[in-house]
Amino acid sequence: MAVKIRLAREGRHQLPFYRIVVADSRYTRDGRYIENLGTYDPKNGINGANLNEEATIKWLVSGAQYSDTIKGILSAKGLIAKAKEEKAKTAVKKVKNVSTAAKKEAK
Repeated sequence: MAVKIRLAREGRHQLPFYRIVVADSRYTRDGRYIENLGTYDPKNGINGANLNEEATIKWLVSGAQYSDTIKGILSAKGLIAKAKEEKAKTAVKKVKNVSTAAKKEAK
């Protein structure tokens, strides 16, 4: 299952408003989604996007892909860099756990 972070359109004709959602790539644009991460109003620009940062980083670390528009929003908010740092931290923890387990088995 490919999980994507993308926009789901809301609002009326010529007044778009978007929800930033995590959805299976097979779902329709405005259909089902797994989790709602925030909102984006294009009238206010990228800085007007409201995001749940903890949940967004959690999904990025677990491998969710993002659309081009979401990439711009996440870059402006600095969340892509935070997710990369978090992913590196978890990788180091896993390596340490594997090495301690190997030492215990050697004894």
